[in-house]
Amino acid sequence: MALLEVKDLSVSFATDDGVVRAVREMSFELDRGKTLGIVGESGSGKSVCTQTITGLTRGAEVHGEAWFDGIELIGAPSRVLRTIRGVRIGMIFQDPLSSLHPAYKVGWQITELIHAHDTLISRRRARARAAELLGLVGIPRAADRLDDYPHQFSGGMRQRVMIAMAMALNPDLLIADEPTTALDVTVQAQVLTVMRRLQEEFGTAIVLITHDLGVVAEMADDVVVMYAGKIMEKASRRDIFYRYHNPYTEGLFKSLPGQLPTRARLQSIAGSPPSLINLPTGCPFRPRCPYAFDRCVEDPPLVQVYSGLQHSACWLPRDLQERERARVTRLAEEEPA
Repeated sequence: MALLEVKDLSVSFATDDGVVRAVREMSFELDRGKTLGIVGESGSGKSVCTQTITGLTRGAEVHGEAWFDGIELIGAPSRVLRTIRGVRIGMIFQDPLSSLHPAYKVGWQITELIHAHDTLISRRRARARAAELLGLVGIPRAADRLDDYPHQFSGGMRQRVMIAMAMALNPDLLIADEPTTALDVTVQAQVLTVMRRLQEEFGTAIVLITHDLGVVAEMADDVVVMYAGKIMEKASRRDIFYRYHNPYTEGLFKSLPGQLPTRARLQSIAGSPPSLINLPTGCPFRPRCPYAFDRCVEDPPLVQVYSGLQHSACWLPRDLQERERARVTRLAEEEPA
């Protein structure tokens, strides 16, 4: 049985302008010790999905199931979620400066977290554990830095503090929401190394939310590609990178910078993501898709393609060669006479 199993999860919010359908019928599984990468443009529903699983989307209308080690999280009482969140599910939020309280020392915040979930531990032991955690994530002079405030740490160091807090109670699952955003390449590599080392040491499963395909290539075992609240494609990392099926996945890869010395021009995805209040008819990617044809006005189901566990929500042929022929034909039709 998978550690985390999400089935047909849908999340919507009522606003003055209409109902925002943030997540639509999302399903995936994650085993212990594995990493699932969730990628997509901003506003595609990546963060809402994981926040809903942990009970952090108050006021939302939620349908579906989310089973964590045999415990149903959707609709679970707050007292049940509090015993799981922070203890068995750790979270790294996108902006560590806003997640850490600016008026309290870092050491106090970590020890308070530990003591809140383990009232039998002494303050001295909790502080020693906090220093150990900071050392594990690579912060020099960890014991001395416990008495520093968040603003006294660099961006990369603050992110490491967040990782230390998330791993304080050795959770079974770590949800990392854009953990490397706004970090330079060197610090980003250091943060990912810390996460991998902690995963290897504790066997932690990781849900990695990002828009950076380079991070996915380095960390993920499996990948979910989201667009407009819906899963467009899910597969192993290798299948996503080397034989993707969905045109949206293709667009993401073509927008990556080319390798030197070719200096190939970036091929951006035309248009903008749709409003989650007024979604287009049929496939949500249809207005931007270069391969769209008549059947795309029908909403494509997420079905198995090629082989193995790869699934795609697209009406293009499932066979790789047939898909390529259909792609070439469609592009030829678009060329001016």
